[in-house]
Amino acid sequence: MNEYSDYGMVEAKLHEGMYDGNMHACLRDVGRIAGGCFAAGRLTQDELDSLKDLAVSLCRNKSQGERKWNEAVAFGQRQPLPHTSLAPSSSNSHAIGWDEVINPDEYRIVDTNWLETEVVREPDKWNPCAQLREYLTTLFEPDEHVAYCTDPFERDGHFIPTQGTYHKTVSEILQSLKKNTKTGFEEAVGTPNEKCGAWIVINPVDGKGRKDENVTDFRYALIESDTKPVDEQVAIYKKLELPCVCIVHSGGKSAHAIVRVNAPTIDEYRKRVNFLYEVCANNGLPVDKQNRNPSRYSRMPGVMRDGKKQFIIERNCGKASWDEWEDWIKDLNDDLPEFESLTEEDLRNPPPLASELISGILRVNHKLCIVGPSKAGKSFLLIELAIAVAEGGVWLGRQCRQGRVLYINLELDKNSCTRRFVDVYSALGIKPTHYSFIDRWNLRGRTMPLDKLTPKLIRRAAKRGYELVIIDPIYKVLTGDENSASEMAAFCNLFDRISKDCGCAVVYCHHHSKGSQGDKRSMDRASGSGVFARDPDAMIDLLPLDAESARAVLQQRMECDAMTDAILANPDGQSALGMISQDDKIVPNRLEGVLLELWGEARLDGIRKAREAAAKECESITGWRASFTLREFATPKPQNFWFAYPRHLTDDENYLADATPEGEAAPRSRGGARKKDKAPKQDKLTAFKQIVECNPTQVWTVRKAIEQFNVSERTIFRYCKTLGWSISKGVITIPTPKPTEADDDMPEF
Repeated sequence: MNEYSDYGMVEAKLHEGMYDGNMHACLRDVGRIAGGCFAAGRLTQDELDSLKDLAVSLCRNKSQGERKWNEAVAFGQRQPLPHTSLAPSSSNSHAIGWDEVINPDEYRIVDTNWLETEVVREPDKWNPCAQLREYLTTLFEPDEHVAYCTDPFERDGHFIPTQGTYHKTVSEILQSLKKNTKTGFEEAVGTPNEKCGAWIVINPVDGKGRKDENVTDFRYALIESDTKPVDEQVAIYKKLELPCVCIVHSGGKSAHAIVRVNAPTIDEYRKRVNFLYEVCANNGLPVDKQNRNPSRYSRMPGVMRDGKKQFIIERNCGKASWDEWEDWIKDLNDDLPEFESLTEEDLRNPPPLASELISGILRVNHKLCIVGPSKAGKSFLLIELAIAVAEGGVWLGRQCRQGRVLYINLELDKNSCTRRFVDVYSALGIKPTHYSFIDRWNLRGRTMPLDKLTPKLIRRAAKRGYELVIIDPIYKVLTGDENSASEMAAFCNLFDRISKDCGCAVVYCHHHSKGSQGDKRSMDRASGSGVFARDPDAMIDLLPLDAESARAVLQQRMECDAMTDAILANPDGQSALGMISQDDKIVPNRLEGVLLELWGEARLDGIRKAREAAAKECESITGWRASFTLREFATPKPQNFWFAYPRHLTDDENYLADATPEGEAAPRSRGGARKKDKAPKQDKLTAFKQIVECNPTQVWTVRKAIEQFNVSERTIFRYCKTLGWSISKGVITIPTPKPTEADDDMPEF
């Protein structure tokens, strides 16, 4: 037998590959591999038939699927396809999933070179009735039916058991065995053929037959191997602490271990038996896989077989239950590192830190979580990051290390995802030079919990050389209760596994909890358990800002920039701009008015359209503040930016510097009452009023006032509010006094 399980690998490949759009290719390739394994003697006829049944059951068109499978198997027998393409992942740092084939180095605790064999002796006193009675009372309940065969038929010199007898209950058989005589034994189960022995099914049946469908309780599994001496087989069973209810000498070259599996369903039974067989194989005991079925025959104790006894070697050895054994063997193979002492060499030459993937934010092989509410454009931010890493560009103002990126798309259809990448490339004005560095895994409609997805991801990505894996969004793969710290810790550990096994950084996004977030710390805004904020190496929290006034100033600049570009598109545009003052260039209305005088109404149509387009774009722009929580770097100041669909723009002009988070409560006094807006100091307010009013023809913008008076935007708004002045689109307006009746310039009657 080869070191991997051919049956298990082919079975796993069928489960993995039989989906819409891939069924034909899967049947063709996997069927050919199965045919090659069968031709080489690595699969039995029963195993090949079982794989065929599985393949056909997974097909939409059963008859066509059966035909294609048979053709592929026949072709594979003539021209085998190398089955090494099915080799399992080299990863060995995770708990096994039932759809995986375990690594041969996993769960290995027996060194057959140093194994102390068990001495197996035949019983001194031979009492067939006592042997069978002990077996039945150990495995079954009195009212359960058992199936057995004492009258096989012979074919080509081999004895083959028949369906046998299956209508008797344990109590009926025990009644006859009380006689402790040969007659009593034969009355109980018939007269065995002493040349070939007798057989008994290891699980109870319904009294109507001996097939899997007749089994009433998936209680035991059979382990049989004849590749090693019986003494070594028993020693391995005991070394592995298998939860054996009984070990029976076959009277030949094997010791049959009846192992407790206590599976609730046939599917779970198969999974447990597969796992059990792989553990045995990895510990030097290849198992006869024809014994997988719950209705398989084992050797009946108390019977002679060609001059040798079939007898009970031991009862109730190893762990007491399947669950106890499974926990035990996994604990022995926890793959945790040993303790390490700090050495003088460590102090003299400290090890180098991992390279920075995002300068000042994230290192290679580390984890980043982006947290924010809806409408923050988190997915677009992740796409921008993917592009920045692929192109070796800048993200949120920080240089990124160039490398390959895997973007796992769980939410969008394939075409929409592709279009988003195209749109973001265009909006950022980046020439797509290294777009081939970005791989996408489109899983909409095929998502599964992350603990199931992780081994499939690692199997595909481990050798692709990714610097970054992005998972968007994680709610699609969430495993466990979001509010449970223990379950979320286990969930977040899967990101570590992906990072370790793929040698890459992992970035994912999460959402805010319900309600206002302005009064919370950035680490406390994520929905669910606090593990989300404390597990990653870096966290970026996105908070929406109340940015109406800042957006008005931004809109003025965008309108002026758009108008300037439109002016320069004219042959005399440069000379026209040279005739416009700097103050007029920064106020859209003033700029348009001057152009009207210079060019006239007929030439302003394109200028106005450019201004209107800029104003329309600005309507949907939102302001945001990113707060950083970092493990490997000093925490930088919060960073403000704009989300202008579909890209994010850093607030380089500091328009958002004084903006407050949406929903942030006003400051409170000691007594609990809200503080009233303080009136500005009279000397500064007076100076502001006098200077602005002394220049009535000059246009005063908020930006200009901030620069001239060296105060914040909030202070300018407070001055204007106190003076009863208004601000519209960043321009300060002084109201004109209402005329009195005495000087209303109207004639008398």
